[in-house]
Amino acid sequence: MKRTQLSSAIGLVLGFALMAPLQAQQTTEQSGTVKPAATKQTEATQLEAVTVTARRRGEALEKVPVAVSAFTNQDLKDLQANNIDGLQGAVPGLNIVQGRGSSSSVNVFIRGIGQPDALQTFDPGVGMYVDDVYYSRIQGALFSLFDIERVEVLRGPQGTLYGKNSTGGAIKIITKEPSSTPEGAIEGTIGNYGRREGRFYVSGPIGATVSGNLAGAYTRTDGYVTDPSTGQKYNNENTKAVRGKLKWQPSDVFSATLSADYTKQDTKLTLGEAMAPLYATDLALGQVLLYTPSTDKYNFHGETSFGPGHGQKLTHYGASLHMDWRLADHWDLKSITAWRKLHSDSFIDIDATKLQLGDVLVDFHQKQLSQELQLQYDNGSNLQAVYGLYYLDEKVPSHQEAYADDLLRFATIPVGFLRTIDDKLENKSWAGFAHFNWEFVPSWTLAAGVRYTHETKDYWRTTSAFFGAPLQAFSQDPQAVIPQTSKSWSAVTPSLSLEKQFNAQTMGYVSVNRGFKSGGFNGRANEPALAANPTFDPEYVWTYELGLKMRSADGRLQGNIAAYHSNYTDFQARVSEVQNPGSATPAFSFPVLNAAKLKIDGLEFEGAAILGEGTKLSAQLAWMDARYDKFVDPRVQYDPNLANLHDHVPFSPKFTARVALAHTFGLPNGSALTFGADASYRGDTWLSVDNRDGLMQKAYTVTGVFGVFDSVDGHWQLRAGVRNLGDKVYKTDGQEFSSVANIQTAYYGAPRNWYLSARYNF
Repeated sequence: MKRTQLSSAIGLVLGFALMAPLQAQQTTEQSGTVKPAATKQTEATQLEAVTVTARRRGEALEKVPVAVSAFTNQDLKDLQANNIDGLQGAVPGLNIVQGRGSSSSVNVFIRGIGQPDALQTFDPGVGMYVDDVYYSRIQGALFSLFDIERVEVLRGPQGTLYGKNSTGGAIKIITKEPSSTPEGAIEGTIGNYGRREGRFYVSGPIGATVSGNLAGAYTRTDGYVTDPSTGQKYNNENTKAVRGKLKWQPSDVFSATLSADYTKQDTKLTLGEAMAPLYATDLALGQVLLYTPSTDKYNFHGETSFGPGHGQKLTHYGASLHMDWRLADHWDLKSITAWRKLHSDSFIDIDATKLQLGDVLVDFHQKQLSQELQLQYDNGSNLQAVYGLYYLDEKVPSHQEAYADDLLRFATIPVGFLRTIDDKLENKSWAGFAHFNWEFVPSWTLAAGVRYTHETKDYWRTTSAFFGAPLQAFSQDPQAVIPQTSKSWSAVTPSLSLEKQFNAQTMGYVSVNRGFKSGGFNGRANEPALAANPTFDPEYVWTYELGLKMRSADGRLQGNIAAYHSNYTDFQARVSEVQNPGSATPAFSFPVLNAAKLKIDGLEFEGAAILGEGTKLSAQLAWMDARYDKFVDPRVQYDPNLANLHDHVPFSPKFTARVALAHTFGLPNGSALTFGADASYRGDTWLSVDNRDGLMQKAYTVTGVFGVFDSVDGHWQLRAGVRNLGDKVYKTDGQEFSSVANIQTAYYGAPRNWYLSARYNF
């Protein structure tokens, strides 16, 4: 990072201002009358206290010796976050964007650790949880935030307390619980690019011991990428989602909550931009140039070889049952039983042109059953403990097709090509864990935990290659087969922290945690050599952290600082190469290598301040130095021209920063107006494991503004906002399949977009 870039990053933190209006506090005046919500916003003089469950029990955010960021429902609105990727820029060290070429998946990295390949045979590096239920695939994880109580982002490996080990961190979404008094809201939104949204929420008692809630959302846009020749729109939204809960509490010692949800998406293609020249392989004459990328700034125009009806569909639904027993004065038992099913049927134009080079159909089904038991102990004083068992049973069958009629030629004659793939992954994970906190002397607390995980994966796969004239004889059905194969991995992942409460407002801690992500099977083994040895090994990370959390006595200032060092080993890297180039049947292969050992150092700050009355300033700043100690890649050893292929760790910008300012003005009739603005900075970011120049996004800043009117009685809220105010064109993700026609495709964040919404609370 050059000095000028460092100066820019510091300047952004000091000079810009970001939003986050204050959530109205439900306090009562000494006189016994309740102030209107709008009035309380203008008079707010303290930061809201936030309770998190990062350690599986409720604790004040500033008392938890974990690097965790938390966002209430109001915070999410002021972030202008409709989906979970709206957290981009708001959390130190977090990269969270819509997954490459998909309208329903999410690509998540925390502190430089994630999963760079979106195929369903690769486990995510960051755990995603909804109401403590683990979601196994990144497909279907681009959650719509329509009935959310709180979102927590835990940074660093989560190897002890959570349902599934993860090397990067965890994102927890906590939805609203049924209320004991009737309440509800209805909201409508319009905006450019044909945006129209509808949301509702109702909750209340159903009987003496039963309460329930129901929430739904409908989101639709026309899309912001246009085919200039046909006018067809792409990169649109079309989502319907509903969630309901029933809570039964027959006594003070037992409660059960049944939850069910259903999401359906049906969108057009998600198109990117080809960033490198595209080539056909002429088996007699060599490479043939087919496409030269534009050097102009991306204008959100795109074309595809897919015709009408080739879009992206997803159905995702499930149910869970949470039960809580108060066994004795100090003991509680919790059970979390969940079942989920996912079906994704998506066409993806990987080369993002009218050429048929990397066009695929990915049609997969996933279902999972999980069970977690927790036995919690709290002596009411200086000792708390959690003991748990966890089980996950997952099945993921899929059918895939790859169309590449423009990829191969024979003496200038085009050769049709179709690849078909069928596979099935079965995953069973068992774990036992224990964790305790012990305040062994006043103000000093020791926390320790350990988890044993055993995972078994069964996999089979077959692929076939079909060539058109004049090479029909070279068709292979099957071409490569992975017979039914089983492999198991086990790991022990401990955690240890020492916490010192210096005074009522300041806490410091040191911690060490180990994370583990199991091995697996290469779902891209398209040629016999890879199919003969498809297994890759687990990856591990040790993270050492030093933290300080502060909150002023008057509640006006809050700041969290964390410094960390991570040793990350056996990184599971999918790379690209060509086998048998120039032959009648070249193989465009994608080996998975446990190639790399990394060291990652970082500093993180996030803070907030109340300025005067009704004004809130918040900021985050993160510095990260992620580098490879080694990257064993046979291609680099064979070809000196590739010496710089792994100079940079993907999705690991040196600096990220965000600042926000919001102020609420009281109107004469007691209603309120809030105005907010934000600026988010992200340093140079590489978007693929193989460092390709076209798949790097230079440092950029995105800004946004919003305004809110709250009626004096709290019933009506009108909101307007603009996201990406400066209409910045920036890349968020990339497809790198350079061994196939030199495919290198970038995907972009949405251009400037505005919205108007009206909400009625009852």
